[in-house]
Amino acid sequence: MKLYKTRPGIVLEFENQYYHLPSANWDELINLDELRGFLMHLTTTTSASDEYREWTETQALAPIGRQEVWASGVTYLRSRNARMEESKKSGGDNFYDRVYDAERPELFFKSTPERVVGPGDAVRIRQDSDWNVPEPELTLFITSAGKIAGYTCGNDMSSRSIEGENPLYLPQAKTYDGSAALGPCLYLPETPIAPETQIRLDIIRDDQAVFSGSIAIDQMKRQHTELVSYLFRECSFPNGCYLMTGTGIVPPDNFTLRAGDLTQITIDGIGTLENVVAA
Repeated sequence: MKLYKTRPGIVLEFENQYYHLPSANWDELINLDELRGFLMHLTTTTSASDEYREWTETQALAPIGRQEVWASGVTYLRSRNARMEESKKSGGDNFYDRVYDAERPELFFKSTPERVVGPGDAVRIRQDSDWNVPEPELTLFITSAGKIAGYTCGNDMSSRSIEGENPLYLPQAKTYDGSAALGPCLYLPETPIAPETQIRLDIIRDDQAVFSGSIAIDQMKRQHTELVSYLFRECSFPNGCYLMTGTGIVPPDNFTLRAGDLTQITIDGIGTLENVVAA
């Protein structure tokens, strides 16, 4: 079961049928305690149409309303190693090693909803950074009650040169206009997403793949519920929130994004989030 936020309205996909939810309020809908049951009932009272399928393919927006976006760091071994390497010159490399092994996870604020872009929209790289990468991440939707209710693809754009200069520069490396992308939908499985679920990143430049990589989410050191429990310890989210769960796919150190590059993030069961890098 998938929910799409599109320009004409909210669309539900269930068993390859597409339904329009004309009167639904996005923030209220996705925070319902029994969301799947409510949507299942709608499929018995609402007519399906291929017109709504076309909306999801051509007019999909980021599946976000008034939710904040947060992120987790150093949850995969590959991410730890990359962060240590980029921070060697500043003497900050051992911080990431310690975070990977610590009881408390790294959590940081990523984006307001206004800075998030959706499928087909342009992500940005900072003009004051010369080393930039996408970070493909399984992203949780967590209700206002602290329940993991759904999943989407997330692109946590990162300025590695800025973060590597000093770990205290993390907010500038991570948070800026167009630094986060979500989509193409909100995936609502009946049970938690399978541990063997694969995340794949492809970067296309001049119609050629310049980087490809994949990883299973069971390579994460942290449990999703663990991350959520820390996030909700002292923060409340009246509209729910999104939490990017970290990346295990990092391009080599000699790679940086360029304007015009196409990023494709694919997660089993969810779909593919495509974004071009703005000029």
